Parts: sequence; C-alpha cells; structure tokens
Amino acid sequence: MNLKAKKTKITKKNKHNHDLNLLIELHKKMLLIRRFEEKAGQLYGMGHIGGFCHLYIGQEAVVVGIQSVLKENDTLVTSYRDHGHMLACDMDPKGVMAELTGKATGYSKGKGGSMHMFSREKGFFGGHGIVGAQVPIGAGLAFAHKYNSNNAICVTYFGDGAANQGQVYETYNMASLWNLPILFIIENNKYGMGTSVKRSSAGESLSERGTGYGIKNKVVNGMDVLQVRDAAEEAIRHCRSGKGPYILEMKTYRYRGHSMSDPAKYRTRKEVEDIRKSGPIKSIQSLMLNSGMKDTELKSIDDEIRKIVNDSAEFAIKSEEPNSDELYTDVTIN
Repeated sequence: MNLKAKKTKITKKNKHNHDLNLLIELHKKMLLIRRFEEKAGQLYGMGHIGGFCHLYIGQEAVVVGIQSVLKENDTLVTSYRDHGHMLACDMDPKGVMAELTGKATGYSKGKGGSMHMFSREKGFFGGHGIVGAQVPIGAGLAFAHKYNSNNAICVTYFGDGAANQGQVYETYNMASLWNLPILFIIENNKYGMGTSVKRSSAGESLSERGTGYGIKNKVVNGMDVLQVRDAAEEAIRHCRSGKGPYILEMKTYRYRGHSMSDPAKYRTRKEVEDIRKSGPIKSIQSLMLNSGMKDTELKSIDDEIRKIVNDSAEFAIKSEEPNSDELYTDVTIN
C-alpha cells in the first residue's frame, strides 16, 4: 500500500506554512485510520471480530503527526488502542484486519488479536493489553538504540489512565538517569475507561509530572495534526541529539466508548458532538480547501481510502483460520 501524496502543480502555502502535498499525505493517513476503524466496528458488530476491540476514532492526528517526522530505524510501542499506530507506520491494512478477525494471514498469525500485533520490519513492538506495561518496554527499546549507537529513538505511547501507574514513574527515573532517547506520548483523551481524568488525576498537566525527573515536557493540541507535527519535531530533535527523554501530552478525544462493549453513558451526546464539529480530519480538510483543493478531489481521496479498507475486510473474511498446530509455535514450553 502506498498513500504518499501524488505530485501536484499546487504549491500554495497555508497559514502554517505547510504545502498542500504534505496536507494531502497527512489527510490520507488520518482518513485511512478513521475508515479502517469504522469498518472494524462494523465487523465486530457482525461477529467477525471477537474479544476486546478499542477504536482510535478521534485521535488520528496524534499518531499521524508524530509518525510523519520519524526516521526508518525509529521504533514505537503502544497500548491496546493500537490499530491507528499500526497503520500510521505503514503496516498492511490487510494483515491488520486479518489479525483482528483471527486469521492465519494476520500479523500474529491470528493468535494475537486486536491488542497483540507486532512488526519488527516496521519498528512496531506492540500493542500491549496490561495498562502501562508498554512504558518500561519502550525504555528497553530506547536503551538498545543508545547501546547500538544507531541515532534512533523509541516513541512510547500511553493514555491518561496509564499515567497514574507506578511503573511509568520508575521508567521516567531510569530514562532520565540513563539519558535514554525516548519520547513519551501521553494520549490524554479525557477518560480512563469511564472515569474522567478530572476525577482520577491531580494537577492540571500530566506531562508536568516529568519535571521532577528532569524531563522536558509540553502540552499539545492533539486534535491538530500540524501542531502535533511541529511539537514532535522539536521533541524528537531533543531526544536524538543525546539530551535524554521528552514528554508530550496530547490533549485529544475519543469519539467512541472505551471499547466496543462500552456504551459511554458517562458523557453527554452534546459533549461528543461539540468535539466532532472541529475534529482532526475536518480541520485539515478545511486547510486543504483553503489551499486550492476541490470538494471533488476530497471525495476522490475518500473513495480511494474506502476501497483499501473494503479490500482489507474482504481479504480478512476470506482468509483461512490458523491450523491447530499453530498453538505450539512462537511459544516457549518448559
């Protein structure tokens, strides 16, 4: 799959001084995540996807903005709301959807499901189901980068709920003490499962908690992909230059419940609708139109993305289930 922006004669810059080709590329990546997650929700409702399934709808600007400024040998690790991260680092939608449906053609041969996919080739080290468990793993990846002197960094994503876990602060301490090239991303979508961050977390900023460990930090509008990209460039430059870890707290929002089994009755419909009015995809589409794009061209992009997603769903449904012998592969039996 190649979603790189096609060359265009339009070179007009928008108010953020980004050209239209960049906007098209970022828009395609975010739209792919949105349409993929919508399709995953449909397949879950139809019984093709079992177990847990946490959708990334509404948070697309965070991972797309950050991934757009990473280098090929950088790595990332995240939690269970991970389909968007996989797609943002160019994992094949067919393989991702096949894994969601438990098929042998999936990234973990149908054995991992939504929360446990990996791609060493793309530098993606999971999806992890235990809250906060991926954070010390991220420090391990960053340690490997420093040990190997490969000028790479590890981006470690976690949510506002995980930000209260003790292992996160143990990792902050080690990362700062050892000057590790790690970028911590707090995806603050305002709710840890069904509990508002205002009820569960003291203080105004989750990222400021890194100050006590000597870690630079910043709060970013995670609903604006260009602001995410700009903040990521600064933070990544810091990490890559040998100055140690950095924390970015992305203020974002999930449109759906915590998981597919969550009716999200702890927030009002008006709250969600108000956020949707200026969501990450609508915002970048407005910039594209202001930069010379036409509505028909946006429709053409959407059609292209929908075909990719529909093809991935068809591939997944038609794929074979893993053989029973697969139970004994890729595991250690004592």
